[in-house]
Amino acid sequence: MKLREFAKQLGLSPTTVSRALSGYPEVSEATRARVASEAKRLGYRPDINAVRLKTGRAGAIGVMMARSGEIHFAEFVSGMAQCLETADTDILITPITAHNDDDEIQAYRRLVESRRVDAVIIHSPRPKDPRIEVLNSLGLPFLVHGRSETEHVHAWLDIDNENAVRRATEHLLDLGHRRIAMINGLRGKTYSIHREQGFRIAHQERGLVADPHLMVCDKFSDESGFRHARSFLESTNAPTAIVAGSTMTALGVYRAVRSLGMTVGQDVSVIAHDDVFPYLTAENMVPSLSSTRSSMRAAGTRCAELTLQLIAGRAADDIHELWPVELILRESTAAPR
Repeated sequence: MKLREFAKQLGLSPTTVSRALSGYPEVSEATRARVASEAKRLGYRPDINAVRLKTGRAGAIGVMMARSGEIHFAEFVSGMAQCLETADTDILITPITAHNDDDEIQAYRRLVESRRVDAVIIHSPRPKDPRIEVLNSLGLPFLVHGRSETEHVHAWLDIDNENAVRRATEHLLDLGHRRIAMINGLRGKTYSIHREQGFRIAHQERGLVADPHLMVCDKFSDESGFRHARSFLESTNAPTAIVAGSTMTALGVYRAVRSLGMTVGQDVSVIAHDDVFPYLTAENMVPSLSSTRSSMRAAGTRCAELTLQLIAGRAADDIHELWPVELILRESTAAPR
């Protein structure tokens, strides 16, 4: 089916249909959704080679994946795929050394030189992130999943990490806990800094000071959660509650508590940030896990949508989205014994 025939069936102009499929911001969300739905129903696909020849676009969005990989990344890319499956846009995944900015920056330079992508999405920024400066100088459209305090213009989507941990900590304080530990994400990342701020502010508002000996930064994993929780709980004057940076971290905390003959929700309260993994849900843990909820998959979908808009010409300084985080209380938190 030709573009003109497809547009006629929809009662729209070929230009509107083309722009809707390309994610142009001047086309309404309702029209874009309708065109995408009908394209899928009728099996319409534009001639990719013709589109690329006409627009000069590669038809791909790039993302970098540390060679170690992680389930958070898999969920994010799954969300991107949900958006891009009807947009005739591919995802180009480039392997890099974990947490190595130089390696990642060189990868961006290669992508620009090879013209294999139209834009990239970067993750876990730092307050002064060199990647943002370099991408601006290269002229490659990009979206930041997170935020940075750099002076360089950048489009971003982030969750309210400070308020998420603040509310979680306030809940534990309201229950009567005063020795609260925190297993945070990687040190130096903006999200980790914001989460620590939320943790400290919750204490300060009650005239308390968060104990620095009960605060650690590490990657989100079952292993790190087990190791740090075990160390905390075996120490003198152990915490009665733990704030975990992710559901995977909380899984390790649960193991540590049980390995010491204690019970989650009775001897130790646990609350975590829940990224809504389909294969590890907070409500199915035993006991069910109190959590702050924000879907990594939904973030991937929205980041892909916004990146398509950047490619279509929307200004980077017009894309700043801060998502609120929901607090869900379950069985893993209770008043201290």
